Amino acid sequence: MSDEPHPPQLKDWFDEARYRAIGRELAALAPKFDEEVFLKLVLGGLSERSLMQRLHQCAVAVDAALPGSFQQKVRGLQKLAPKLGHEFVSIFLCDFVATFGRADFDFSMEALRFFTGFGSAEFAVRPFILADQERALKTLRVWAADPDEKVRRLASEGSRPRLPWGLRLQALVRDPAPTSAILEALKDDDSLFVRRSVANHLNDITKDHPEFVLQLLEAWDLEREHLRWIAKHACRTLIKRGHPRALKLFGFGNQAEVTASLQAAPPRLALGDRLTLTAVITSSSRKAQRLAVDYVIHYMKARGVSAEKVFKWTVADLPAHGTLELSKSQVIRDFTTRKHHPGRHRVELQINGQRVAESAFVLG
Repeated sequence: MSDEPHPPQLKDWFDEARYRAIGRELAALAPKFDEEVFLKLVLGGLSERSLMQRLHQCAVAVDAALPGSFQQKVRGLQKLAPKLGHEFVSIFLCDFVATFGRADFDFSMEALRFFTGFGSAEFAVRPFILADQERALKTLRVWAADPDEKVRRLASEGSRPRLPWGLRLQALVRDPAPTSAILEALKDDDSLFVRRSVANHLNDITKDHPEFVLQLLEAWDLEREHLRWIAKHACRTLIKRGHPRALKLFGFGNQAEVTASLQAAPPRLALGDRLTLTAVITSSSRKAQRLAVDYVIHYMKARGVSAEKVFKWTVADLPAHGTLELSKSQVIRDFTTRKHHPGRHRVELQINGQRVAESAFVLG
């Protein structure tokens, strides 16, 4: 057995040392803060808690240990916020508001606007949208013009229908129109941080309403570089799926006139080995062609069926009768979101949304 220490995990952002530091800061800011109660609640059962559970437990413990009304507690936490020095740890301040402030809507929304400057309130604002969507989105539309880029980003990120790790906003999944004004207000934002959120928000919508997003983007001036970047990032899922209207929007609308081959090597791999894909694409056209090249791996699942995943390869301009040679490699390893299983894995070459060649490798 190795004596080497385990590598740090994300949940260790909330470890005993962190909690004790938070306790000391709160005790200095609020003399009636019960540091003993706080530490008992956060340290008991610590090892069994996930990252998000540790974050939430910090909010629960603060509520138990800090005397006063909800508003008084928030004002105390506003003094704590600049002292935390860690953007993710600071999200517990937003979680406190989301957990204990739902009955005080306007005050809580203003508290989230303040706290998001220290740690994003993108998760914490969602219960307020679920409770009163019209009222919450009215506030977010105001935030879209805030001087602070983190507040402007929150207007978009907090209202994403399918925010990872966040509560699903089912009403906006069904009808994304209510956030359109926010996205339109932010699409020309000076901050890439904000514009990236707009693109991710739109990509969320494409999973349920692709035509809605494409109609919106077709009205934009995509000759402007930053708008074209947002649009391409927003349509990344549609492009990988070969959606004809999305491909046309970016000049990939015509079926590629090519012959192509694809080779996967080595033909047999073990978990942890590197897979190399080699493609040769030759034009059969008299004109230059713009190509969106992707590859698709059909992963074997535990039940013996396969599920495909599309990977972006490159965008290329292929001259008339020209040839393009491509190579791509990746290590076959397990992820939290994907486990590999032994068996034959098909690999396909996709060009402008069309599958044009295939190969395979065996894992096991």
